[in-house]
Amino acid sequence: MDRRHFLMTSGVAGGALLAGANDTIRVACVGIRGRGNSHIKGLAKLPGVEVVALCDIDESVLDKRVKEAESARGKRPAAFTDFRKLLEDKNIDAVSIATPNHHHTLQTVWACQAGKDVYVEKPCSHNMFESRQIVAAQKKYGRIVAHGSQSRSSAPIQEAVRKMREGLIGDVYMARGLCYKWRDTIGRAKPEPIPAGVHYDEWIGPAAKREFTKNRFHYNWHWQWEYGNGDLGNQGIHQVDLARWGLGVTYPVKISAMGGHYMFDDDQETPNTMVATFEFNGAAKRKLLTFEVRHWITNSESGNSVGNLFYGSEGYLTFRKGYEVFLGKEQKPGPSPTVKLDGGDRHFANFVAAMRSRKQSDLAAPIEEGAISCDLVHLANISYRLGRTLRFDAATMTCPGDAEATKMFKRTYRAPYVVPKLA
Repeated sequence: MDRRHFLMTSGVAGGALLAGANDTIRVACVGIRGRGNSHIKGLAKLPGVEVVALCDIDESVLDKRVKEAESARGKRPAAFTDFRKLLEDKNIDAVSIATPNHHHTLQTVWACQAGKDVYVEKPCSHNMFESRQIVAAQKKYGRIVAHGSQSRSSAPIQEAVRKMREGLIGDVYMARGLCYKWRDTIGRAKPEPIPAGVHYDEWIGPAAKREFTKNRFHYNWHWQWEYGNGDLGNQGIHQVDLARWGLGVTYPVKISAMGGHYMFDDDQETPNTMVATFEFNGAAKRKLLTFEVRHWITNSESGNSVGNLFYGSEGYLTFRKGYEVFLGKEQKPGPSPTVKLDGGDRHFANFVAAMRSRKQSDLAAPIEEGAISCDLVHLANISYRLGRTLRFDAATMTCPGDAEATKMFKRTYRAPYVVPKLA
């Protein structure tokens, strides 16, 4: 048994150096149809990293990615349809998870328990309860756990946040997140036989068992409450996270969301048009964060269709990949970015660097920050579904006086896919 294998199985890996600067880090990519394919490509190009295993419940997707990986790198990765079997491989140092939302927390907990570091896609949780457990798992098992908020590794966005902290636009009192994407109808889908090669029970995982339809499977699961969190939790989590980061706040005290499923009569359960508002009690002043989803024909705002705007006492700042500043009543252009690097591959590199240093604090997007931003998504969705404003108390992690809302912080889990209570 070599040194790495000993550390992985001895239970002390969290406090020791898992991989030295010259050691190869062996990664498994899980959920590889869409975003997970970007994980494969992004991680495989990093020096000192080898993608040694792939996992997907759809054998047609898995076979395709295995062949692509073998063709690109001349070495065939191991293939798994069951994530639990993958975790038994002691040669795997880390997993990157790009499965549907309702799997993220449980798979991260399982991976931490198995001694693996984790890069988990956004949103890292499907509900408020899971946000607490995924953070607790990172701490309990001493793993490096990164959240897939790759914009936090974007050099111009990092610079914009730093300059706002330094007072570039004065006192920042409000932030907006925008998600204006063309989303066509998904129609209505009838139940049909499970496609050959699809391990459907494992795909359902923690959710209630339902008949297979194409609208509860590839990508369209985003629009079903059992599996996804709507576009607020799909694309919007990026903009909510950046808005909260730029404001310098954590949990809101008041949340209100309105919207609906407009225009289309189809199987989508989540709103395709929505406005969510969050109020924060800052150290000195109250602050406001708004987020808006539009799904059809729309204008952009300051060139933004998917992005953020920040408003201060001296001007405003808008950013997508870079940023623009407008100062004073005349809205005169302010300073431009001095850096150009974006966050995609840099985010994977940041994860690997933190694995080598064994410092969770080295992560651009540590799981603690991702979990807080995800909680804003969950609170807004609860407000929308109940049709009322919520009050939230971060000290008790409840909506005081609203038992119905607090009950929605946790789902009913289907055994054996149960997220354990660690906090």
